[in-house]
Amino acid sequence: MTEKKLPGFGLGMSQLAAGFFEQESGGDGLFRRGVGGVAAILTPKDRKTEFIVYEDKTLCYVKSSMGSPALYPFHDAAFEGPAEAVLMDLDGTSVHSEGFWMWIIEQTVARLLGNPRFALRPEDEPHVSGHSVSEHLQYCIAKYCPQRSVEEARQLYFDITHYEMKEIMQGRGKPGAFVPAPGLGEFLQTLKSEGVKIGLVTSGLYEKAWPEILSAFRTLDLGDPFGMYDAVITAGQTFHPGQAGTLGELSPKPHPWLYAETARIGLGLSTEKRRRVVGIEDSAAGVISIRLAGFAALGVTGGNIRSSGVLPLLQQEFGSLTEMLPLLLGEDGPAAAF
Repeated sequence: MTEKKLPGFGLGMSQLAAGFFEQESGGDGLFRRGVGGVAAILTPKDRKTEFIVYEDKTLCYVKSSMGSPALYPFHDAAFEGPAEAVLMDLDGTSVHSEGFWMWIIEQTVARLLGNPRFALRPEDEPHVSGHSVSEHLQYCIAKYCPQRSVEEARQLYFDITHYEMKEIMQGRGKPGAFVPAPGLGEFLQTLKSEGVKIGLVTSGLYEKAWPEILSAFRTLDLGDPFGMYDAVITAGQTFHPGQAGTLGELSPKPHPWLYAETARIGLGLSTEKRRRVVGIEDSAAGVISIRLAGFAALGVTGGNIRSSGVLPLLQQEFGSLTEMLPLLLGEDGPAAAF
């Protein structure tokens, strides 16, 4: 394929083979290639987002199974060490827990079906990890039990979650639910000793995320998480009748708001410091979220970045957190914009 740089977009046409495909239309019919200045419409393998490329800009259309799609500007981004701040994902990046949360989804669908032997299939994995609880449940309902509602599923999901969280916090529950990522302790302590600000960012609701963080820090004997993290941003609290809710279920990753809020509000970083800030993720939704927030993204292997086809959006991919330290501390040379 002949190399052709798309103006306004940090990918060459030759990189489409790494996971991006061309489309004639996008944005649920709002955009069409060759019409209104649209030069190309690109989508990764999972087809959850679409990139609308113009001569002078690129827009990212984030699809939604909950009926709330959104359109964002998409900019080139590059990290230049040493880092002033590192924004870290929780599930899969800091703590290995995705298997546990997919098991919770599986248990929820099993109850909806009245079939305790129900099991998710391998092809379901990209659709039941990395996004919001409601998105995961909506996918499962559409595929396995279309006669049931998301509201029913959410109630069951949180009933199961609250029970399992209580069991885990009391030293019982599912074995190996929350395992710190290899090198997490060394990684955090090194960044802290170098004066790098650390923000923890998760699409998980607070009642899900906090037990994970506490569990990991207890395992590593790291003390109070707030002594290590300078900001912790979750998707908020779940909504129950008779209590206040949040926007968390419709605006988490791949939307930019969790990463944007961690950097701007949690860490007080202005947009002028973007090149000194980097996000770390293991999921496709997280990578998109970081990039839409305007930051460069580093990937850690083990998640669905490759299978979802968003690898070209990374500045670099690593096998572990500790392998990133030379880059973060400015010991590597400058990288090109992506």
